Amino acid sequence: MNVLGFDTSTAATSVCLLRDDGEPFERIPTDEQLLGPPGHARELMPGVAAVMSDAGLAYTDLDAIAVGVGPGTFTGLRIGVATARALAHAEDIPVHPVSSLAALAQGIDAAHRLPLIDAKRGELFAALYSGAEELWPPFATSPGELIERVRKASLTAMAAGDGSLRFRQELEAGGIEICPAGAHAVRGLHICRLAALAPAVPPEAVLPNYLRDPDAKPQR
Repeated sequence: MNVLGFDTSTAATSVCLLRDDGEPFERIPTDEQLLGPPGHARELMPGVAAVMSDAGLAYTDLDAIAVGVGPGTFTGLRIGVATARALAHAEDIPVHPVSSLAALAQGIDAAHRLPLIDAKRGELFAALYSGAEELWPPFATSPGELIERVRKASLTAMAAGDGSLRFRQELEAGGIEICPAGAHAVRGLHICRLAALAPAVPPEAVLPNYLRDPDAKPQR
């Protein structure tokens, strides 16, 4: 199955084409891009075009779209989900929504994996995995609250993600180990691979997982 996967939950854009022969063609953002300004509107479709060209495929060759649905930034998730819906509608193929935290955890080499996405407002989106098991479902937390929760669980956890980079000093002081450079992006390859475990849904059924209310409130 030829799967196009991408994630826009953080400031960086990740894209991958996993060809049906198992060979991936990927654009992996750097740690610097994770901490920089978002550029999904100008980066996502050029990234998609690049991996499609590298793989030697046309859009009509795609069998599925996989997209990270968060939690993450509001604007980024809207761009990713809208793009996934548009491509799926255009080619009449299904979409596989994937947790961005679960995909991020795939790159952590530890018994207890703690993917962390910067939630702004001084908070993190977090989850905890051990092997294929989700021990803590996604939740929003402050770094201090997360450190205390890990301590109470008597865990040795390794963290990755832009959230771990943003709050590295505080997390390391609290006993949470941070992955080395290069492990902090929500990779498109992991989005593609997890798509095999995620049910296919119609494009209009794909929704972002914001996990909390938006910053902007309607005026009364």
